[in-house]
Amino acid sequence: MSDPAADPGLFGPDSVTWRVHREPIITVGGLRSLYLQALHPRAVAGVEQNSRYREDPWGRLARTSTYVTTVVYGTTEEAERAGKRVRAIHGRMTAVDRRTGELFRIDEPELLRWVHVTEVESFLTAAQRGGLRLTPAEADEYYREQTRTAALAGLDPATVPDSVAAVTDYYARMRPSLELTVDSAATGLFLTVPPLPWGLGLTPVRGVSFGVSALAIGLLPGWARRLYGLPGLGVTDRVASVNALILGRLMRSVPIEWIESPARKRAMERLGLRH
Repeated sequence: MSDPAADPGLFGPDSVTWRVHREPIITVGGLRSLYLQALHPRAVAGVEQNSRYREDPWGRLARTSTYVTTVVYGTTEEAERAGKRVRAIHGRMTAVDRRTGELFRIDEPELLRWVHVTEVESFLTAAQRGGLRLTPAEADEYYREQTRTAALAGLDPATVPDSVAAVTDYYARMRPSLELTVDSAATGLFLTVPPLPWGLGLTPVRGVSFGVSALAIGLLPGWARRLYGLPGLGVTDRVASVNALILGRLMRSVPIEWIESPARKRAMERLGLRH
């Protein structure tokens, strides 16, 4: 039996995944992915009809963050156990397509694939535009590594885009099926102006929150912004890139030990990497 204390997990410290997820700005990427996911009519209907995110948005965010960091930094057993829990939850859920009245399962491969691709592409985009330098081969390697997380969600890794070119082609194929529905418009508005806890909505924190949402929107592909009825201009991309680079440098200046997740902290200690 392998020694859990020496288990690097699904990726390990030499992986591109660890390099990408070390960047604090990927939290903006996570928000960006939610805007993208909401443009898939069935994906957003599934969330609206099954999730309590409106009543507990910050709890939902914390649970999602814990899942992602467990998969990235946990032991192999911890990652597989987390994936099993998520598959069990999704396997019990159904929703109704408001356009057709059709009942569908939340764990349909098309929906799982959309959520997976938008998430990992958003993490990579935020990290790179925030200043992380990766070669084209390293960017492709990130997608190849992330097929392991797709498998945890219940997907056949062979059906998941595993390179920059494959992700670009996947988005091109998906675009005709994407649209701004009532659900996606409501979700987009909620993401942009979420309720803040502890009365912080009446403080300058509201401005910071809105600024983060604006950056996430600015980092969207032009076609996605246009679907939301927003400008898809190249100048928006350039401004967003500058802002992401500034934010990325600021966040990178904070010692990682101050802001790292509990899962990463345990991994560093487990592998003897904490000095």
